[in-house]
Order: sequence, then structure tokens, then C-alpha cells
Amino acid sequence: MPRLLRSLVLAVVAVAALAGAGCVYLETKERELVFRPVRDYVRSPADLGLAHEELWLVVARQDGAGDERVHGWWLPAARPGAPTLLYLHGVRWSLGNNLFRIARWHDLGFNVLAVDYRGFGRSDGDLPSEQAIQADARAAWAEVRRREPQKAMRFIYGHSLGAAVALDLAAGERDAAGVIAEAGFTSLPDMVADRNLPVGALLTQRFDALDRARSLSMPSLFIHGTADSVVPSTMSERLYAAAPAPKRLLLIEGGSHSNFGGTGMSEVRRAVAEFVSLAQLDAKSRSAALSLR
Repeated sequence: MPRLLRSLVLAVVAVAALAGAGCVYLETKERELVFRPVRDYVRSPADLGLAHEELWLVVARQDGAGDERVHGWWLPAARPGAPTLLYLHGVRWSLGNNLFRIARWHDLGFNVLAVDYRGFGRSDGDLPSEQAIQADARAAWAEVRRREPQKAMRFIYGHSLGAAVALDLAAGERDAAGVIAEAGFTSLPDMVADRNLPVGALLTQRFDALDRARSLSMPSLFIHGTADSVVPSTMSERLYAAAPAPKRLLLIEGGSHSNFGGTGMSEVRRAVAEFVSLAQLDAKSRSAALSLR
């Protein structure tokens, strides 16, 4: 069983077994099993010869007792005037482990701002939560807006659980050109239900991406490998069906969840280029319509 599914199963078993225990303890155990945050940093963009800037963003602690820091990277594109992409990763891996995918989006022609949620990598904090991760994404988006003043040049991207975070951020924003969700699931309870476990309703970390997809007010692109053994590609099909137009869906034949080998990258490159043009045209059209009111 893939690691993400195994962790979800363990989380559900823990929820069921501890249903009579204190709520705080129950939620803590669930979060440990779902997120599995790692401090392992492994590599940096310098290892690939990529220029980058280390970032430290300040966010409020959930308990209100001061601030914490979110660590990130800024990778400027090779050409001036490139669009900017916020990169949001999934569970278990830190920025260093995601370097190959971050570099891939940089190679696709974006300035990339990538962050580790609190509890991951070099960021402050101990144990992530859905609420904290969403707050970290909003702080990172504020930094994207600071660096890129043009709405038509800003994009949100997430992989796996990061796709749910990206859709949540995009559903609450009006100042991005588009959102890209790769290997995304519809919700964590749906992931549990997909394994015929009837206790998904007990999960406190839900990441209801399907609901967020319905609320989008910007163009969306959904990417998924047909050989993904962690998250079924049918979930991206459901996200695509729920999202309002304009939208695009790319199913990569033979692509896996992490797609280490870069299967279908020529298709991805073409689909992303077309989506960026579509999203930028839509953003400019909306701006023009607003100016006429």
C-alpha cells in the first residue's frame, strides 16, 4: 500500500480506536499520521546550479502567542517578464526532497516561490494542521503579490495534498491568473472511502478540494498520471468536472504520482503554455470589464 494511503489508514484506525479519548490527543495523533512532517533538507537549488534566494516569511502562531517563520526559496526565471508560480508541496517531503519538481516548473519558464509549511524543513513549528498550512499558503501568496504586481502574471500550483491547498487558496482569491492542481484528491475522507473504510467522517483534517473547486473564479488546470497508485486519476476528473469554465484537464498516460521520470513532459509543457495564455487572456478580459463599470 502506498505511503500516503497507509498513513490515512493508520489515521483512521487511530481515530476509531481513540474515539473515546480526549479530542486534543485524538487530533494530534491524526495530524502526525496524515502529515508526517520531515526536517530532512537534502538539497538546495544551488546543487542544480540554479540561482535562488532564501526567504523567511512571518506568520502568527495558531495559539496567538507570537509569530513563527516559514522558510522558502525564490527562483527567478532565466528570462525577464516571466510569470510567477507559487509552489505548494504535499505531505512527508520538504523543499529539498521536492527540488526535482520545483526545478521542473522553473524549467517551464516560471519564477518560482516555494515554501515549506510549518513543521517541515527549516520552517518553525512542530506539527502541521490544515488551518496552519492554509495560513502558510496565504503568507506565501502575499509574498508573490509583493514581488509580482500584475495579476495576469501570478499562478498558484500544488501537488498532491498541495493541490488541495492550492485550490483552497485560489477559491478565496481574486488576484491570480490561474490555478494548477497536479495529482490532487477530492478530499481526505474520499481517499479513505476509496479504500472502503467507513470512518472518514471522523477525520478532522479534511482538505475538501472538491468543494473549493466548485468555488473557483479563475481558470484552472488539472494534471494527473493515469498510473498514479497513490491518488486515483478519477479524482482529478471529478475536480475538473466541478470547476467552472474556463478549465483544462491533462491526463498523462502512464504517469505516476511523483512522476520522477518526467513521463509526458512534452504534453505538460504544451498544456501549461496553452493554459498560461488562456489564463492571462481571461485575467486581462476581466480587468477590462471591471474598468468599464
